Amino acid sequence: MSHSTSDQASSAKVRLALSLAALGVVFGDIGTSPLYALRESIHHLPLSEQASGVYGILSLIFWSLMLVVSLKYATVVMRADNRGEGGIFSLLALGGLDRTNPKKPSRGIAPGVVLVLVGAAMICGEGVITPAISVLSATEGLQLIVPAAERFVIPITVVILVALFWMQRHGTQAIGLLFGPIMLIWFSVLGLLGLWHMVQHPEVLYALNPYYAWDLLHTHPEAIVPILGSVVLAITGVEALYADMGHFGRPAILRAWYGLVLPGLTLNYFGQGAYVISHPFDVENPFLSLAPEGLMRGGLLLLSIFAAIIASQALISGTFSLIRQAMQLGYFPRLKVQHTNAAQSGQIYVPLVNFALAAGAITTVLLFKSSSNLAAAYGIAVTGTMAVTTFALFFVARRRWRFKWWQALVMCAFFLSIDLGFFFANVPKFFDGGWLPITIGAVLLAVMHTWKSGRNEIQEKIYGGATTELELSSIAKSKNIVRVSGSAVFMVASPKGTPLALLHHLKANKCLQETVVLLTITTEEVPSIPSDEKMTIESMGEGVWRAVGRYGYMEQPDVAWLVERISGQGVSLPPLATTFYFNREMIISGGNARMFEWQKALYGVLSRNARPVRDYYRILPTQIIEIGLPVQL
Repeated sequence: MSHSTSDQASSAKVRLALSLAALGVVFGDIGTSPLYALRESIHHLPLSEQASGVYGILSLIFWSLMLVVSLKYATVVMRADNRGEGGIFSLLALGGLDRTNPKKPSRGIAPGVVLVLVGAAMICGEGVITPAISVLSATEGLQLIVPAAERFVIPITVVILVALFWMQRHGTQAIGLLFGPIMLIWFSVLGLLGLWHMVQHPEVLYALNPYYAWDLLHTHPEAIVPILGSVVLAITGVEALYADMGHFGRPAILRAWYGLVLPGLTLNYFGQGAYVISHPFDVENPFLSLAPEGLMRGGLLLLSIFAAIIASQALISGTFSLIRQAMQLGYFPRLKVQHTNAAQSGQIYVPLVNFALAAGAITTVLLFKSSSNLAAAYGIAVTGTMAVTTFALFFVARRRWRFKWWQALVMCAFFLSIDLGFFFANVPKFFDGGWLPITIGAVLLAVMHTWKSGRNEIQEKIYGGATTELELSSIAKSKNIVRVSGSAVFMVASPKGTPLALLHHLKANKCLQETVVLLTITTEEVPSIPSDEKMTIESMGEGVWRAVGRYGYMEQPDVAWLVERISGQGVSLPPLATTFYFNREMIISGGNARMFEWQKALYGVLSRNARPVRDYYRILPTQIIEIGLPVQL
């Protein structure tokens, strides 16, 4: 009995720890929305109607949290787990959007895949905007405490952002231990401050009635678009619930959401509404005004800055992870990836992405100068991603959950009506700042589409010809080929046929090592592959072997480990005495590839600057021989 009690206590501690950790990583972005969401929404009403209109604003915010976060994401989308993992690429895999018809092979990219790539590009756009608006809106609170500090807001924001991005190279393990406890304090303070003001004005609870939301929009038709465009700020960061599901599990995220985050956010928004009702002419910063002047308000300001940093950190880490997944699946050029924690493969640092995010966030702050101006740029990226998620969800419901077509259509049409309502409400803000995420997304989409299209064309040109189907065992027995001592591994992209690199090697050197392994690394549309399924090997005769290493899109290929496994199968392949042969693509223009000319030129630039495959697989340079392979696109 005592042993069972001990196990239950231990299990409860683990669940509590996971939920606490989820507070810092999953809910950082949506948890800092009270800094600006209600303030921006109220500003679209005439000053004389802000106190009465706050009921409608609160009703819109509350039902957005319930319908979008609680119903769509927590109840439905998070059921779409790819072996426990979530995220936009999980929907791509589960919905079968990347599967081609074997009867009609195509080198192109399916329209559904392109749409999912749009969603991924928009998420990366959020990685630029979120640090900027979160830190800037928190720092602007200085003006309420010290009015003369207005000229220092932007410099302080830039300094915080520089420090935040500089810290990425050292990893987030140490500071990550503080994320959960700080956000626990944050949500608790949000709820308590809101409850304090609600007790003084309990009539604010009338806003729970959705009639007030309808009445506000009905009586202010001219303000529908700007109001909805600001209300959506209350649900920014909702994608993190699904994207980070693999780190903490669905139960831990739901416990954190329903147990603390949703109550804390609701109480705070309604507390801000109560403050506006009692102070109708003081709506400059209703969030910070919840705390009494003096030490408590200064403490809330400091806490909000910490919360903003945590929200930014969570999205930066998420962008690193998203880019790596895109690289693994062949949608993004290879970049340098550093692992910052040997015990946690998910904690990574991508230097080039970090620099781009830092430059983008700092430039955004200097360009927009205030969180109110920047709020216009925020909604399009969020709502665009929400709509793409609903689109992919339809295919998951049909193909994975076996919904009838009308069931999937009704469900997704309901969600899409909300998503598109918010999206089109943000479209008019294009020239006020909405162009920023659109521009970022368009650039990233061009890179991903071009890279994938180029890889498909090269795959077809190199491995689609008859020359690659030569029988290697017959070549190995040829009297014109001298077998020399030693071992060689030829890294090939296709597990079929004879690689051109090997044919070039035979043509130039007229010899072949006694042991030859053709090694192919494949990335599958699952997060990870069990260790006992990671490698297959077969003998082709005459000392020639073909091996395939299988990895998920959340894993980093380990060639050294594969070589050890191959040696364990009785193949003479000494890890430190084996030569690895790679193709080195040399892109030449003027071919018949089905790509636009600008895409061919862009692919050439990307190919020349992408991290070499040899570095990606972390093989000693002294063991590598590269063979030039001209490819005409």
